Amino acid sequence: MQIDAAERRRRLGVRHALAAPVTRAEDVAASVAALHSTDPASMVLSVLARLAHPDVAEVERALYADRSLVRVLAMRRTVFAVPTQDCGAYLASVQHSVAGPEYRKLRGMIADSGIAEPDAWLASAHAAALAAFDRLEEFSSAELAAADPLLAARIDVGAGTKYATSQSIASRLLTVMSAEGHVVRARPSGTWASTQFRWAAMHRWLPALGPLPDAAEARAVVARRWLARFGPARAEDLQWWTGWTKGHTTAALAALDIAEVTLDGAPGIALAEDLDPTPDPGPWVALLPALDPTTMGWKHRDWYLGPHAEHVFDTTGNAGPTVWKDGRIVGGWAIRDDGTVAVRLLTDVGAEASAAIDAEAAALEQRLGGTVVKARGRRWTPLENELRG
Repeated sequence: MQIDAAERRRRLGVRHALAAPVTRAEDVAASVAALHSTDPASMVLSVLARLAHPDVAEVERALYADRSLVRVLAMRRTVFAVPTQDCGAYLASVQHSVAGPEYRKLRGMIADSGIAEPDAWLASAHAAALAAFDRLEEFSSAELAAADPLLAARIDVGAGTKYATSQSIASRLLTVMSAEGHVVRARPSGTWASTQFRWAAMHRWLPALGPLPDAAEARAVVARRWLARFGPARAEDLQWWTGWTKGHTTAALAALDIAEVTLDGAPGIALAEDLDPTPDPGPWVALLPALDPTTMGWKHRDWYLGPHAEHVFDTTGNAGPTVWKDGRIVGGWAIRDDGTVAVRLLTDVGAEASAAIDAEAAALEQRLGGTVVKARGRRWTPLENELRG
């Protein structure tokens, strides 16, 4: 079965809540499977771009009051905000590709620091952190380090490089233990745009979570969630998005009822029950932030990115802020240091769409209220550098 790019663009607009905004932050997260959250500000802007009534308070309600969304260290060692009911599946799906490598990396740092028997020492530090989580309730990395002398011990990080430094074992343990599902990012220490978070024991933050599910079953769940939002696609797209091995990706897809399709001459896959054409949602435009889940959702992007990668992606492959029209990237935008929003179109979209894009930029600028979002977890794109001056 042939599925053309026009159908994929219609699906993108409808399923990612861009052509028809939704009312709740939970609906936004479900529409894109998982919200990229390494940069917390970009995650908030991704939600606001898809809400019928954009409001930061709506995002905070879901994350901190109802806890129906939760931030986890998951695919590609990236922080994502995911629906709470899928939290265990996302964590379990990356124990082999994220938690395991992070543990081994930390063990290597401990050994490089000259600590004898690094495995036993790390096990003791891990146990000390688990005990401290319950005593502290919500805490910072510094407060965790102060909770036990073992957790205050300093280890060498980046030994032999120009970035060499030392850190408390507590700060490095938080990364490992968040990937393992023991600890979770709680409220930010500052505004919604802050990158500094307090932490909480997962069993306190989400008491109903329970033990992580079987890893193979979890990968099948995640693959289904992704295909329902991003399919049809290539199997390599799923492998790239998750950071799994080819073997894990193949096994996850084998657990699903999959149909083989053709995408612009290349082999693709879709859920077998998801082959009906998508009705045209009508014209739409959107300003999506850097690292948005739609922009970053596929490895093969020509069908929506066109020739614009060199303008709106940084040199390490991270997406900057993008302007969309009807399922295609048509330009980029930037937040200047004075809080104003600047837009540049890279494609002629016509007067009506151009006016709609200008209106979106003005609404976003007002919504920001002077908040300036910097490039975090990425570099400035060439287009951002030009627009920022």
